[in-house]
Amino acid sequence: MSAPAAGTAPAATLLQLMWLASPALPIGGFSYSEGLEAAVESARVTTESEAAAWLLDQLELNLARGDLALVAQAITAWRAADAKRVATLNAWVLQTRESGELRAQTEQMGRSLLEWLRNHTTATPAQIGLLAELQPTYPLAFALAASATGAPVRDGLLAYAFGWAENMVQAAIKSVPLGQSAGQRILSALTAAIPAAIDHALTLNDDSRQAFSPMLAILSSQHEVQYSRLFRS
Repeated sequence: MSAPAAGTAPAATLLQLMWLASPALPIGGFSYSEGLEAAVESARVTTESEAAAWLLDQLELNLARGDLALVAQAITAWRAADAKRVATLNAWVLQTRESGELRAQTEQMGRSLLEWLRNHTTATPAQIGLLAELQPTYPLAFALAASATGAPVRDGLLAYAFGWAENMVQAAIKSVPLGQSAGQRILSALTAAIPAAIDHALTLNDDSRQAFSPMLAILSSQHEVQYSRLFRS
């Protein structure tokens, strides 16, 4: 078998990242809309173009400035076995989820990914034990899973962002609603924007990382009491 080309991750590593990005990963990501359903209910998102604009804004204003930067830092912390740093980053996630639904989402998905890691072969027992001692959040659990693949940090962020994009496009298809072709066009636009979002995230440190999305927080809070809904957030 020939060796991978220079700069190319081994096939096994790429497959692990694809696995982590898959909507079939049993962590419940498909059941959340992250406020999008409330935006639909309030008529802020009613068309394909509005759904695309909403998700692109969420990618650039929320993920790129917050979670993607944090996941990059967390991958580094896991690889350095820096337990104090891991705990600090996990606490930041919990403190910056601005509604009960958004916090419940990151906690549920974090616990589910922790259980997946217990039955997987990449993370060490010590790493899994450390995560279990925390109130594990999804970004920190994902960072552990990604760090254990040996993939470059940027590749781990690509998997995180694409997994988010696929789940959110499916949420848009169901809640707006939209057709599958419209969903693929939105996913194409998100895919084109993800590399730049990751490049920005990689420039951020603790002082410049942020989670300031007031309209998202308001809509998420409204979704908590929305009469009819399909999604958990």
